[in-house]
Amino acid sequence: MSALRDSINQALKDSVRSKDTVSTRTLRLILAAIKDRDIAARGKGATEGISDDELLLMLQTMIKQRRESITMYEQGGRLELAEGERGEIVVIERFLPKQMDEAEMKAAIDGLIRELGASGLKEMGNVMAELRTRFAGQMDFGKAAGLVKASLS
Repeated sequence: MSALRDSINQALKDSVRSKDTVSTRTLRLILAAIKDRDIAARGKGATEGISDDELLLMLQTMIKQRRESITMYEQGGRLELAEGERGEIVVIERFLPKQMDEAEMKAAIDGLIRELGASGLKEMGNVMAELRTRFAGQMDFGKAAGLVKASLS
C-alpha cells in the first residue's frame, strides 16, 4: 500500500477515535472511491489498483465536485449543506500537496512550453498531458488549461 493510502487509513482511524463525524464520513467516501477505482483498474488488467498520481487526480475531482455543489446549494438557499461540503473540502485537501498559485502555475507552464518547443494551439493537448504527469495534485488543471491556451495563442 502506498504512503498516501496509509495516511488516509490512519486519518480514518484517528477521526473515529476522536469522534470527528465530518472527517470520518469524508474519509470513508474517499476510501470507497479508491476501492471502486481499484476494482475498475483490476478489470483492465492492473494488479495493484490505481497509482498515487491517479489518486491525487481523484481527490482533486472530489474537491471540484464539492465546489460545484456549494454553488448549487448557495443558489438554492441551502447554506447548511454548503457548509457541509466546505468541511469535506478541508478534509480532502489535507491529502493533497501544496497547491500552486496562479503565478507558480504560469511559470511552470511557460517553462514546459519552452522545454517542449510548443508553438501553437494544436500542441495544447501535449502540454496539458505533460502538466498532468508532472504536477498531479499540485494545480487546478481547469485554470491551467486557460493559461496554456493564452500562452500558446
